[in-house]
Amino acid sequence: MPHIYVPARSPRDWRRLLAEPRKHWRRGYSARATAYAWQEADAFPSEIAALLASAIDENLRQVELLLAIPEHKVYFPPMQGHPSQSDVFVLGKAINGDLVSIAVEAKVSEPFDLTVDEWIADPTRGKTERLGFLKEKLRIADKPIGKIRYQLMHRLSSALLEAERFSAKYAILVVHSFSQLDEWFDDFAAFLSLYGQEAKVGELAPLDLKTPTKVFAGWARGDARFLDA
Repeated sequence: MPHIYVPARSPRDWRRLLAEPRKHWRRGYSARATAYAWQEADAFPSEIAALLASAIDENLRQVELLLAIPEHKVYFPPMQGHPSQSDVFVLGKAINGDLVSIAVEAKVSEPFDLTVDEWIADPTRGKTERLGFLKEKLRIADKPIGKIRYQLMHRLSSALLEAERFSAKYAILVVHSFSQLDEWFDDFAAFLSLYGQEAKVGELAPLDLKTPTKVFAGWARGDARFLDA
């Protein structure tokens, strides 16, 4: 697993990290919009900072961005499977000094890929092992997850695993959506409902996983001007 990262000096430096640059690096698509939004901000984009500031936990109301890694890969069991690749991974510092692990899933009009039922329809030993791992990690083994989007599950798990790796006290899933219509928000809301939470655009919701790590998830609406970048 790689541990050496090279700083990005412009949004174009993000392009080479994509799995399929020719396909995904296009004006109006999430990969390009995200690169321009984060690179221009030089810290958190304003909507992400506002999302964190909405938290009921006052320590998250002013998070310092320590580092941000584009297209960050996190490996789940079975280790020979495909890694989970966050559009951006952020390690931050809360007001009280605690570290914050943030996994960002960026969107425009793209869906959150397959539901759990669709993903596991052709089961393999590896898929079965991975789904069991995710259900345990997210404390949803007894929940009806068939219609939940698999991508949201492994993105939140990425935030949790990196929180453990860095001894961070907070793990946060952020959907950074540049869709001004909040497309696919219902899928995000369905995921949060597993934890008894009502999803609201621009508000960070606490998720009770009954773990020492404090877990949150939120949806931030990105600046539309980056769709034309």
